[in-house]
Order: sequence, then C-alpha cells, then structure tokens
Amino acid sequence: MMIDKQFKHTIVASVISSLAWVALPSFANGFHTENGGTTGGDGGQVVRTTTGTQIHAALCNRVSSDTPITIQVEGTINYGNTSKVSGPSCNTAADKIELKNISNVTLIGVGQGALFDELGIHIRSSSNIIIRNVHVRNVKKSGFPTSNGGDAIGMEKDVSNVWVDHVTLEASGGESDGYDALVDMKNDTKYVTVSYSILRNSGRGGLVGSSDSDDNNGPVTFHHNYYENINSRTPLLRHATAHSYNNYYDGLISSGMNPRIGGKIKAENNYVKDSKDPLGTFYTNDMGFWDVSGNIWNNVRWSNDGNKVHPAGPNPVSTTSIGIPYQYQPDQASCVPAIVMATAGADKGLAVSDGRCHVTPGDDHSGNGNDNGGDQDNGGGSTSGSNLALNAGADGSSKGNGTSYGNVTDGDSSSYWSPRGTTGTISVKRLNQTINAVRIIELSGTQGTVTSWSLVNHDDGATLASGNSIPGVISFPNTNLDKISFVIHSASGTPAIAEFEVYKN
Repeated sequence: MMIDKQFKHTIVASVISSLAWVALPSFANGFHTENGGTTGGDGGQVVRTTTGTQIHAALCNRVSSDTPITIQVEGTINYGNTSKVSGPSCNTAADKIELKNISNVTLIGVGQGALFDELGIHIRSSSNIIIRNVHVRNVKKSGFPTSNGGDAIGMEKDVSNVWVDHVTLEASGGESDGYDALVDMKNDTKYVTVSYSILRNSGRGGLVGSSDSDDNNGPVTFHHNYYENINSRTPLLRHATAHSYNNYYDGLISSGMNPRIGGKIKAENNYVKDSKDPLGTFYTNDMGFWDVSGNIWNNVRWSNDGNKVHPAGPNPVSTTSIGIPYQYQPDQASCVPAIVMATAGADKGLAVSDGRCHVTPGDDHSGNGNDNGGDQDNGGGSTSGSNLALNAGADGSSKGNGTSYGNVTDGDSSSYWSPRGTTGTISVKRLNQTINAVRIIELSGTQGTVTSWSLVNHDDGATLASGNSIPGVISFPNTNLDKISFVIHSASGTPAIAEFEVYKN
C-alpha cells in the first residue's frame, strides 16, 4: 500500500471501545496515492502570493520545472492581477492559472482564504500536483471574461497524480449561461482524487473522458464531497474507473453518476437526497457498470428504462465488482450529510472525518506538513460536551421579518435568525465562562450564503476567528467571556442562521 507523505503528517487515530480498534481517517485516501503517490511541493520552497501574476512568477522562478514548491495563496485572484510570466521552468498564460509542463507543485489557500474569481485553474502535461483550500467561482467559456474553457479546474493531456482537496467550485448556471464544468479530466489524465470539496450550482459537475474515443483516463476517487444543485455529470465516466464514497448528493436535477461505454464506478456509502437518476447510464445505449453498497437514496426519482436512459434504480444492484487497491475507512452513509457539511469546501480548516462519523482537525495550511503560513485555523476541530448556548441568551444587530434572536439558541435547526439585509450580527450572551469552540449552523438550503464573517469576543472587541465561508466548527484558544458575537460582513443573499452553538472542549 502506498501512503503519501502528507498522510503521514495527518493521521488521527480514534480508539473505539475496549477492543482499542484504530480507525483510519478518511483523509488522504484515493487513487492519487497510487502510481508512486502524490506529494506536491513537499520539501521545497514555500512562497506566499496574493496575485495570479505572483503565482506564475513563483513557478517561473524555480531552478527547473520539477523543483518542488508550495505556493500559498491569499486574497482574490482575477483577470486584473493575473498576467503571463515567462521563464525556463514554466509555461503560463494570462487568462488562467496555468500549471503546464511542470511537476511537484502544491497550490494552497491560506490566511483569510484564496478566491479565484472568474479565473480557472488549468493542469496540462503535468504530474504530482496538489490543489487545496481554494475557492473557484464563475469560470466562463463564453461571454466575458472567458477562462480555461469554462472549467473551474481542468486537467488534460498526460496528467497524473493530482489531489484536489477542500476546494469550493461553483458556477451560476449551465452551458447556456456561459459555463462548462466544475472539474474535467481528459486526454490521458490518471490517478486523481477529489476529496472534501463542494461542487454547486452548475450544469455540469465534471467528466472523465471527453469523447467516446478518449479512452485512457482514470482511475479517479471522489470522496466526502458535497454536490448541490448540479444538473448532471457527478461524474460522467467514459471507459474510466472511479471510486465514489461518502459523497453527499443534494438536488441532482437530471442525472448524476453516469458511467458509459465501459466506464465503471464503485459507489458506496453515499447519501443521495432530492435527486433524479443519481446513478446509471444516460444519453447513450453504450452501457457502463456499477458496484453499489451501503448507499442511502432519500427521495430519489428514477426514470423508466428506455432508449438512452438506463437508471440503476429504483433498487440499485451491482452489475460489476471493482477492487480498490488503497486502504480506506468509509463513514456510514447515515452520517454523511453531517460529516460532509462540517468538513467539505475551502476555509473549513482542512477538517476531515475519522472514518467513524466524527470530525477531526485537519493538517496545517502549508500543504507539506510544516507550519509556514502563520495563518489561523478557523475550523479544524470537533466539539465535545454540552452546547452552552442552550442555557444562555441571544441578541443581535437586527432581525428580519418572522425571525428571532432566540432561534439560534433553541436547539431547533428548522428555526432561524436573519438580519435585515445581507449583513448583521448575532450574539450569544450571559455565558460568563471559558469557551474555545463554536458551531454556526445555517438553515438547510442556505449554506454558502455568507461570504465574509468574523467571530468576536464582545467583552473586549477581540477577533477570535474569521473567514470567507462558514466551517463546521470554529476553534480558538480558551477565552473567558460573557458574550460572543458572529459578525456577517458580506453575503450573496439574506443569511439564515439556524443555530449558534458554544462549547468548551
């Protein structure tokens, strides 16, 4: 079994019962650990960047195209600050983040987060690449500006050993709106893992194999990802083999996992909700195959089998058997929604599952096991003990019609508080004790609305944590206070906070 160097830095064991059984964290598991493993820039120089041009310069300033490097990114990367940089160790472009003809690179968001706004990340003819803790949104293939063929992350032509982890990828529509896919792999792309990531609001999740003749891609692993409001392709597989486990599929509109023309997928312990045709062969009669076990299908609509429509349901059974070469410990499907919502996406502190339905801290943000970033971990922890907010009070800056401050401390995640508008403050008061963690739970269906926040000790005005999206758990040093405030600085719509939980771990 191949275990990459990053995994060695992040093993978290939990002892279960008197048998002292040690769980393997569902962390760096996937096909990227095969074929020699994926270590990215481990052992190389660490460079901090705040523009796309600086990212390209960091690649171009290396001694050679395979000199290891970790590129830390903070801030918004867009057309205005991204230009082509030339050099013997790089091959960059002005309209995308170009990882071309290179190897041994880690690209990781740090500090207040890394947002690639309307600018895609393109991996071409490259190997041993890690992309972690970044947010990529609204990459277009038509309209303005265009980037990366409309893919948030695209891999093509002789690409191998890529790990995409804890990223948020989103669009604002489908092909007719100018967008393509969130993550595409084609033309000899092999040994890839996409883990602990959010893919939302897109016509296409992604594909492995761009045409029926593109038959040399994969294998690929997808685990602990959240697919929300996706029309199709989660993923589309042509010829390739994929392993999909512990993913949360929420609102698949037309179809989901779509192996075809010999493609195969092992789908296990996933949770699928409010979706149509989440597994099968669609839009062709060239069949694919599936190996299914442990999945939960909640309010799933299955089409009748017909011409170019071959759903696996309504009672999915395996049509093949797929062996997995790496070691992994899947969570039970029943806890997948909670685990995935607490861990998936950028700015979640790289939190992971322990394989037994518990959230554990992630590794540091440097991407190579060394704390070189100096940034604050805003959410890698778990909670223990009682929710102290249940015995406290609440107030805030304003409240929208029909909402109440007290709704965030009532233990009911169906009631909520909203501000009047897109910004505001909600506070838990009368604590008068030491705390070190909170959990902010957004109303179901509104996750991701908040785009900038801070957690403030109301007693002295000190900022305890901040971020661009709300992590599952926000951890901070022991702090004695009476009142703590969650301040929403910006949001894409009206926020809805269902619970503001407070803990002393």
